[in-house]
Amino acid sequence: MKKTGLLIITVIFCISCTNNKEMKKDIEYKDASLSIEERVEDLLSRMTLDEKLAQIVGVWNESDTFLDEDKRLNLDSLQKYYPNGLGQIARSFAGYSATEMAQITNEIQNYFVDKTRLGIPVLFHEECLHGVMENNAISFPHPIAMAGSFNTEQVEKVYSYIAEDARCRGARLALTPVLDVARDPRWGRVEETYGEDPYLIAQMATSAVRGFQGYNDSSYLASNKVMATLKHFAAHGQPEGGNNCAPANYSERVLREVFLYPFEFTIKNAKPKAIMASYNEIDGVPSHTSTWLLKKILRDEYLFDGFVVSDYYGIEQLEERHHTVATLQEAAKQALMAGVDIELPEPNAYILLKELIENGELDEAYLNNAVRRLLHYKFYAGLFDSPYMVVEDAKAISESKEAVKLSYEIASESAILLKNDDILPLTFQNKTIAVIGPNAKYHAIGGYSCPNENFKTIYQGIEEKFGTKNRVLYSKGCGITTDDGSWFEDEVKRTSEKEDRLLLQEAITVAKQSDVVILCIGGNEQTSREAWQENHLGDRTDLQMVGLQNELFESLYALKKPIIVVLNHGRPLAITEIDKKANAIIDCWYLGQESGRVVADIIDGTINPSGKLAISIPRSVGHIPSYYNYKPSARRGYLFDDVTPLYDFGYGLSYSEFDITNVQSKATNNETIELSLDITNMGDYDGAEVVQLYVNDVVCSVTRPVKELKAFKKVTLKKGEFQRVQFSLSKHDLSFYDQNMNFNFEPGEFKLLVGTSSNSEDLTEILVTLN
Repeated sequence: MKKTGLLIITVIFCISCTNNKEMKKDIEYKDASLSIEERVEDLLSRMTLDEKLAQIVGVWNESDTFLDEDKRLNLDSLQKYYPNGLGQIARSFAGYSATEMAQITNEIQNYFVDKTRLGIPVLFHEECLHGVMENNAISFPHPIAMAGSFNTEQVEKVYSYIAEDARCRGARLALTPVLDVARDPRWGRVEETYGEDPYLIAQMATSAVRGFQGYNDSSYLASNKVMATLKHFAAHGQPEGGNNCAPANYSERVLREVFLYPFEFTIKNAKPKAIMASYNEIDGVPSHTSTWLLKKILRDEYLFDGFVVSDYYGIEQLEERHHTVATLQEAAKQALMAGVDIELPEPNAYILLKELIENGELDEAYLNNAVRRLLHYKFYAGLFDSPYMVVEDAKAISESKEAVKLSYEIASESAILLKNDDILPLTFQNKTIAVIGPNAKYHAIGGYSCPNENFKTIYQGIEEKFGTKNRVLYSKGCGITTDDGSWFEDEVKRTSEKEDRLLLQEAITVAKQSDVVILCIGGNEQTSREAWQENHLGDRTDLQMVGLQNELFESLYALKKPIIVVLNHGRPLAITEIDKKANAIIDCWYLGQESGRVVADIIDGTINPSGKLAISIPRSVGHIPSYYNYKPSARRGYLFDDVTPLYDFGYGLSYSEFDITNVQSKATNNETIELSLDITNMGDYDGAEVVQLYVNDVVCSVTRPVKELKAFKKVTLKKGEFQRVQFSLSKHDLSFYDQNMNFNFEPGEFKLLVGTSSNSEDLTEILVTLN
């Protein structure tokens, strides 16, 4: 019996050994019990060269190859053009509702999962800059406005909702957020950024990524989240001459401390899954072929383990614009070898790699590495195990009342009160209000948006708020550009001056009947936007408002009526005369679909403004650069003009007065600096203030900025209430790149400057020593 028992055990053991060997030999990539790494390696080992190449390309406009004129799916076309699978599909469903998008993405996904040899799902991506870029998706403030909220918790909530909205439509990758440091206000993409300060950008971007991806450290993405893409890597925000995509020829120290810092911080603190290479060159090397940028910095130093996507047509531009390669095939080779894992948005360059690999001119290992990363994050995103959307959920999520409320709340904190001579809040009854200007009825929603029928214009907001007890009149006053200022139109034309002068005279007639003028001016989607081609420009040589808007203001000012100016725009505007003469100025940038309601509520005092400028506003184009964190030898002065900005970074008024007192600091164990203060709401309104902490290294072995933002806190106080606020700075926060480009701390004295803006007059200074 003992021998028999031993025999049985031995047989079972041998069978077990055989089964284990078989499992190791034939690991199934569809087995969800295995690790992602095991599944990827098994799948990769089964793939043909054509199937690998299919994973490193996307389609956008080429989606017409599988959608007919009525946007219905054509399976025969899918099988004809994409028999080996496909990496990504870009936002190809303009005009669809969320429910229709979920349905069509499911149908497309079904083809790739069930009809291709290996059943590799396709990854859908969306632009999600301030809402999903689809018709009637809930729209939030543009990043340049949202950054002015200085409220990272609210920003995280915003992008958490956007993630859910994108996910329910079928997307699992967002081409957001933008981490470019905007240091040239002539550049048309300022509106897409979180401003001029690396620290603020890093905080906002980290919150955005956490909103998109969550804090889930498990092997798989949560079912209501999408992967985030940091862009544009790197140094895209201060292009030469303010021209989009122009060179970024800055020293390595400036690159690391200014332009790369937000990426480094966000990668280490939020772990984004994708990075987009930038169009520009750095020191003669385009980002799409820079091994220094994409390997040494991104992979080796920052330990980024996600995937790198090309910017749209960025690989083609190596040949067409940069002229660093002679052929598109060579562009594809260099980009892949540098570390760009997938070509977006069309399969124009990377499909040419097959010949190079077959001829032995390109090691297939480069392709395998790219495919390995891309497959890893398809598994991570749950595409293999849960590839389809629940169509019934899409409508409820995309029309969420809670998200509409959130849009209002973040817009309320983003609008900035630049001036107020006590005309606001406006408590009118039985008066006449004239709402005048080209932006009064304009859907000022900003770029990277689609039409939104839920947008509330400023005129609508004023009419609803004040119309029942007052008479509200309207006049356009003048135009700005034709085509309703559409971001999508290539050619930009100014409106007819002859017709605008007639509108101006009409506005004067209307204003004469009023007790107060609300003047809605600034810019539109065409006067500040991404210049993606020579026939689609968006950068400017000056910062003046387009057309007759200044003349309109002066004409109304001559009537000696109180004027409240409301600004919508995508880049800083030089409004020196308006600043001198207007009674109040509300800077909205683009506040999203709740714009009109928020502006009206600010004007009547329902909202107490708390927004701050995320970028300095220069007095003129001749004052560029105007960013606050300049070096000590800069800003000596100008003949006949003031060297300071018109409005400083971090500036913004409230209907309340906030008093900062009892500022104290100490060094703890010679490792950290602790700073504390009391802030009191001295006004008659409940409100919020952003306490900002700046640092200046008094004496240093290399030049340091006159001040750098190192911490901030938004404090909400009822009238008469006070709060103790504390900050802590480590030696790492005070370190820099020394003469040998080592990141080090130097002992010595540091100025701590705490207050309500970067303007020295708004700051209390305290000197501390840390050895």
